[in-house]
Amino acid sequence: MYLVSISENKENEKRIAITPEIAKKYINLGFNLSLPNSYGAHLGFQDEEYKNLGVELLEDEKQIINKADIITQLGLPADDKLSLFKENQTLVGSLNTFSNLEKLKNLKSKKVNCFSLELLPRITRAQSMDILSSQANLAGYKAVIEAFQVYEKAIPMMMTAAGTIPAAKVLVVGAGVAGLQAIATAKRMGAVVFATDVRMASKEQVESLGGKFLTVEGSENLETEGGYAKEASEDFKKRQEELLSETLKKIDIIICTALIPGKEAPKIIKEEMFKNLQQGSIIYDLAAIQGGNTVFTEVDKIVHKNGAKILGEGNILNKLPVSASNLYSKNVFNFISNLYDNENKKLNINLEDEIIEKTLIK
Repeated sequence: MYLVSISENKENEKRIAITPEIAKKYINLGFNLSLPNSYGAHLGFQDEEYKNLGVELLEDEKQIINKADIITQLGLPADDKLSLFKENQTLVGSLNTFSNLEKLKNLKSKKVNCFSLELLPRITRAQSMDILSSQANLAGYKAVIEAFQVYEKAIPMMMTAAGTIPAAKVLVVGAGVAGLQAIATAKRMGAVVFATDVRMASKEQVESLGGKFLTVEGSENLETEGGYAKEASEDFKKRQEELLSETLKKIDIIICTALIPGKEAPKIIKEEMFKNLQQGSIIYDLAAIQGGNTVFTEVDKIVHKNGAKILGEGNILNKLPVSASNLYSKNVFNFISNLYDNENKKLNINLEDEIIEKTLIK
C-alpha cells in the first residue's frame, strides 16, 4: 500500500507531513512511501536521509498522486493537484472543512475518503492525534517570544543601583491550549500575567500556572461538550468589555488566542478600548487569519493605533516549522495507525470508531 505526501506551497506553509523519523515508522508498519524530490530540504531533511530509509523520491508529483492509496498533507492541496485524485484514495490532513466545503464535496463525489484532523473528538484515545493541541502549544509559546521581541522595555522586574524596572504586565485573551502555553511562557520570563476566557473551567488552569484570572461577575460557563469555547451572550460580552477596558489601563502586552472553531474570531478588543491602552503597548493576535480578536488586526501586518502596535500573524508555525512538523507528523502517524488494519494490510474505515466517524467528511 502506497502512502505519499506532495509539497505544500512553501510561501504559505513551510511544515511537512512526513519527517524522516515518521517515514521510518510508516515503512516498519508495511507501507511503501513516495515523496517528491527536495520534500523536506528547506527544513534540513535531505533527500539522502529519506532514501536511506527506503523512501522512493520522484520528480513528478502527478506520478506520486497516481500511485497513492493514502495522501497526507498539512492543508488541502491546490486545485490542479486535487483534479488528479481518483476513486478509493484517502486524503488525511487539516482540511479546513468550513472554508473548503465545495472542494471537499467534489472529492467526495469522486469517492475520495477525506479525513480532516481538526474535527477529532476530544477524547483520551485521540490525544496522541490531536493536531490542534500540538500546534497550538507551539503557537502560544512563539506568540509570547515574538511579542516580547517587539516590546521596547525589559520583561522581568530588575533591581539596579540606578533604580527598579517594573515587570511587564501581560494579558492573555483566551485560555485554551495556546493561551495556557502563552501564560506559562510569559510567567517563566518574569512577566506578571493576567488571563480571561469565557470558560470558567479555565480559571483553575490559569491560576495553577501563576496567572491571575479575570472573572466577569455572574459569568456563565460558555463551553461546548467538546471543550471548545462557544458564542457568549450580549450581556456577558458587555460585562467582559467593561472589565477588559479597566484592565487594559495597566497592561503592556496582550496575546490574543480566542477562537471559535469554524466561525469568525470574536472581536474582544473593541475600538473604544484602544483609548485605555498604554503608549508602546503590543497586541499579538493569533486569531488574525479568522478575522482577529481586535477590530484593527490585519493579517501579516503591523498596525499602529493610539500608540500601540497590533501584530496579526497569518501562520506563526512557519516560524517554528521543524518543531511543528515533528509534532504534526506524529499526530498523523497515530491517526493512520488507528485507521490501518495491519493484519490484512488495508484501511479499515470503521464508522463505529468515534475517531474515524467524526473526522471523515460525509
